Amino acid sequence: MFCCTLSAMSDDKHNTYTSPLETRYASREMQELFGDQMRISTWRRLWLALAEAQRELGLDSVTEAQLGEMRGHLDDIDFDKAGEYERKFRHDVMAHIHAFGDAAPQARPIIHLGATSQYVNCNTDMIVMRRALEIMRARLVNVIDTLAGFAAEHRTLPCLAFTHFQPAQMTTVGKRAALWCMDFIRDLRDLEYRLGNLEFRGVKGTTGTQASFLALFGGDHEKVKALDSRVAEKMGFEKIAPVTGQTYSRKIDATIAQVLAGIAASVHKLCNDVRLLAHRKEMEEPFEKTQVGSSAMAYKRNPMRCERATALARFVMDVSASPLHTAAEQWFERTLDDSANKRLAMSEAFLATDAILLITLNVAQGLVVYPAVIAAAVASELPFMATENILMAAVAAGADRQEIHERIRTHSMAAGEQVKLHGKPNALIARIKADPAFAAVDVDGALRPEDFIGRSPQQVDEFIASEVAPIREKYKDLLGQHADLRV
Repeated sequence: MFCCTLSAMSDDKHNTYTSPLETRYASREMQELFGDQMRISTWRRLWLALAEAQRELGLDSVTEAQLGEMRGHLDDIDFDKAGEYERKFRHDVMAHIHAFGDAAPQARPIIHLGATSQYVNCNTDMIVMRRALEIMRARLVNVIDTLAGFAAEHRTLPCLAFTHFQPAQMTTVGKRAALWCMDFIRDLRDLEYRLGNLEFRGVKGTTGTQASFLALFGGDHEKVKALDSRVAEKMGFEKIAPVTGQTYSRKIDATIAQVLAGIAASVHKLCNDVRLLAHRKEMEEPFEKTQVGSSAMAYKRNPMRCERATALARFVMDVSASPLHTAAEQWFERTLDDSANKRLAMSEAFLATDAILLITLNVAQGLVVYPAVIAAAVASELPFMATENILMAAVAAGADRQEIHERIRTHSMAAGEQVKLHGKPNALIARIKADPAFAAVDVDGALRPEDFIGRSPQQVDEFIASEVAPIREKYKDLLGQHADLRV
């Protein structure tokens, strides 16, 4: 009774599951790339390219009239009719061959001539993944550019560095941002390598032997090789897989998924750091004027962007293992247990990676820094960090090194006890100043934070010059992307 009432009260779209990657996270651009319209219109372009190349190589059974009819129906896909065919044939490619034949009846006899289903499936996957990687590249370039700009802006701002999440020495806010940025540069390098080495499956036949095309061209091996090359060229590919089974090697999916997982790890690292810094009130992600941090605690400014990004990043890292299992599971020339898995794993890995890069760009473009809080944190820890410099200055003034070391140790323990047991301010410097053994030492002069940041500003400058500037120059046409959250 409840279900019936619910159904009556709701639109149909709200009655069934819809992926949140569609409704909340991934961009329209990426969703359309993995949509049915893109997939099937690409199938039709592949069938056209195959028929064109066959005619160009002397196959008289393919006519210009047939090609012209195919060209006129590349995008007007009757999905309802194709669905009827698929319920009949239980085969999606055959369903769309018939649907295309209905739209272009003169061409019906030569559509898919000599090809296997993986001619359209695998080659379309390559075309879609190539474009998806290009979108990822643009996202990465903008994240790198934004983080580098943030690093330059805060290159000299001293802050505590942490090891084991305990205060260690000093760094700068800009140097820390350079660490984040460099990880994304490594991801960009990996992505560029994979993008530059994508191989078109090409025209290989049922088990990759090209036997059907050899028969079609009367045993002419050169024409079969030329057919492979011409179709690849028509679809914009220079590299063709030298050998395949029925499909391109699923290792390709696995390696691309690992690139996406690497991006996810970089996002997770940055966003976790921002979440920890938000807890310390040193830095925050953007927080809009009307944004609500908590339904109960109105004062809260929860880092929801970074929390969302880390959640989705974990999903990408987890799902990236699935294509590895698929590659390992393929028997001989191919088994069909790859198909259903890769429909989910590869598309959702791309959609989720798209989402987390957009979130990361949004966060990076709106990072808020609180220098006064950072300075207070530095001041609370700097006395301990400065003790080595104070010791050396005292020795230089004539004191006994071992005696000074013991005095500093005693003062440090006493000051630390007051801080930890009684919640009092760090009085180490006051204790040292009051000790006559340090009368000749300029204690205040040993407490300049900028003296403890090493080459951090110079490292930021050198990093931007050597690593970021070439990327900015190479991809200047991709810069300027702005990322707004959908929800």
